[in-house]
Amino acid sequence: MKKLIKGNVAICEGAIAAGLKSYFGYPITPQNEISTYLSKKMPELKRVFLQAESEIAAINMVLGASVTGVRSMTSSSSPGISLKQETISYMASMQLPALIVNVQRGGPGLGNILGSQSDYFQSVKGGGHGDYKIIVLAPNSSQEMYETSYDAFDLAEKYKIPVMILVDGIIGQTMEPVEFNRITNKKNKISCNNREWVLNGCKFRTSRSIKSLFMQEGSLEKYNIELQKKYELISKNEVKYEIYMVEDADTIIVAYGISSRIAKSAVKLARKYGIKVGLLRPKTLWPFPYKIINSFAKSGVDFLSVELSHGQMLEDVKLAVNGISNVRFLGKAGGGIITEMEIIDKLRN
Repeated sequence: MKKLIKGNVAICEGAIAAGLKSYFGYPITPQNEISTYLSKKMPELKRVFLQAESEIAAINMVLGASVTGVRSMTSSSSPGISLKQETISYMASMQLPALIVNVQRGGPGLGNILGSQSDYFQSVKGGGHGDYKIIVLAPNSSQEMYETSYDAFDLAEKYKIPVMILVDGIIGQTMEPVEFNRITNKKNKISCNNREWVLNGCKFRTSRSIKSLFMQEGSLEKYNIELQKKYELISKNEVKYEIYMVEDADTIIVAYGISSRIAKSAVKLARKYGIKVGLLRPKTLWPFPYKIINSFAKSGVDFLSVELSHGQMLEDVKLAVNGISNVRFLGKAGGGIITEMEIIDKLRN
């Protein structure tokens, strides 16, 4: 079945199909369709929807719901996600699965309500305190919004980690046909006995302590080492990317979200002009596709990072290339959109 829906609504449908049981949010543009849609849909399904009194309250409610074993989610846009960072750090430490959606808007500060990609650092480098990571997914269409939000819950539970979907306001607001190609999950797939983060009484098992405070000498250091082992495992197993016409390319564009769609069109047009260019699109921003980017780096091949910021993903592209190739940048922030011809002009220069 196909429906014409916005990207923000596609996220809702994917999460519902995956077994979302509780949503907690607070209004902010350009993600308001998510909370508006779920405010109607969740009660109809006899599931929990609650508009919290603040963004901070919403993310703490997600933490509480996750501990009970239900699939839980919150969404916001850039300034609202900033307010959630402390509890995201707590959840990463407590190893609690949940879905967090950031439909980015222009910044810094309150900025404006137009689409942007300027929350990259905050998302992939850990916007809160401590040496923690969360998985960051970057869909670039309404179809991928649906599929990614569905798959995110399994990923979160597999690794006991918060998962963030990081999109720009343009993808969130774009209406496209979406095929509902996921099987509705009426109950969580993983047996409750194997879900080590759930506090549901210990009549038939040993008691558990789910916490983020480690006061005994050496205990926090030991715990951090265990977390880093998990992050290494995720980095090994969960890198996702798309490559397009890179085999003979003199320049490889690296872009995600709406920038990747514009870049793909630019690649097609540039090829008509005789410019050998390709596209590498990270689908996971963390873990980042360092190895695949590095594998294409060689003398005579340049890289061009295209993003709606003033150069954030650029730093990871440079780390991946590791000095083997030249890395250039084309960016725009504050709600502006990069055009195909701007990309082609950059390639020509």
